[in-house]
Amino acid sequence: MDFNFSAEDEAFREEFRSWLHANLPKTGKAGDGGGDILREETSEGNPDEWKRRVEWHKKMHAGGWVGISWPKEYGGRGATLTQQIIYNQELAKVDSPMLVNNLGIMLAGPTIIHWGTEEQKKRHVPKILSAEELWCQGYSEPDAGSDVASLKTRAIEEGDYFIVNGQKVWTSDAHHADMCLLLVRTDPEAPKHKGISYILVDMHSPGVTVRPLVQITGDANFNEVFFEDVKVPKKNLIGEKNQGWQVAITTLMFERSGIGGGRDLMAQVKELVELAKTIRSNGHTAWEDTSVRQKLGGFACEAAALRYTGFRQLTRRLKGLPPGPEGSVLKLCNSELNVRINKFAMEMLGPYSQMEFKAPYALDKGKWSYRMLASRALTIAGGTSEIQHNIIGERVLGLPKG
Repeated sequence: MDFNFSAEDEAFREEFRSWLHANLPKTGKAGDGGGDILREETSEGNPDEWKRRVEWHKKMHAGGWVGISWPKEYGGRGATLTQQIIYNQELAKVDSPMLVNNLGIMLAGPTIIHWGTEEQKKRHVPKILSAEELWCQGYSEPDAGSDVASLKTRAIEEGDYFIVNGQKVWTSDAHHADMCLLLVRTDPEAPKHKGISYILVDMHSPGVTVRPLVQITGDANFNEVFFEDVKVPKKNLIGEKNQGWQVAITTLMFERSGIGGGRDLMAQVKELVELAKTIRSNGHTAWEDTSVRQKLGGFACEAAALRYTGFRQLTRRLKGLPPGPEGSVLKLCNSELNVRINKFAMEMLGPYSQMEFKAPYALDKGKWSYRMLASRALTIAGGTSEIQHNIIGERVLGLPKG
């Protein structure tokens, strides 16, 4: 494995680094709370945060820095896999704000490019990059979470339309979304993984109702979505009717690589080190405690191991091989390590851990208590830790099904 980047890649890094230096906003960065993963200030919390993220997205798009891995004919830069790594590294270094259309860029665009018709690509792909169309993902239901194939939302054909009835839940960004990647059952008599179709639904259609769900963090970026006799044109079908599970798996692959493979927790470990050097107890800092340093060293080793596991996956793809089991390993271990890092921060903070995000006198603006509350969601999103254990056990280790 060669860890050195080519001259072309380093030129790409310098170009992007220079652009960020000239254009990065001075406020609203990830470290300020607005960019923390899963954090999205709602109108109840900070009405200007969404506007700032939209402005940043449009500036990034105007500079040609959104969807860089997408083919040039669809508005991307055709960036290589190594350039995508560099792109994420540089964004992390400057604590960049989040974009507003992450699900569109991470899931909808790549899926439509892979499975969609030319008409569908031309209609949706440019608007995904520019954030003219914001997207959400309609998979989970009250009785079909990790077992998505048990979904009950129905779509019945009526002329040139599907008539959709049902409910989805935990739908991120549905309250902002213009479009939805929706899994529906079009053949209720077929086996569980058959008879499912994958359609694109206009969220402004009559019969669509979105109800935000307030989380333990106080945010409300997850939602319930209800569909009551919603008319969806048949031209919005992705792939073949009743064969939507294949398309859904493609989207899940993009999701798991985005959630699990895109995070490098070493930066968070370094923040935890700085916190340990700040907190004082019994006349000395937490950093002076040998057991604390040992714990932090363990986190650093795990974060480094995950980084190199990600490089293993990158090596496979550079050789033209499909993504391997590293995706499930990364997703599982990243999300679980994130929980343990934040839990240890709570232990070090002691009584300060009870202070809410941005509360007066809270250390580090209270971001650690926020992260602790938010971190459990990442063990669920994109496939629960239990599901990832099953995938690794059955498909990697060859263990019998429980």
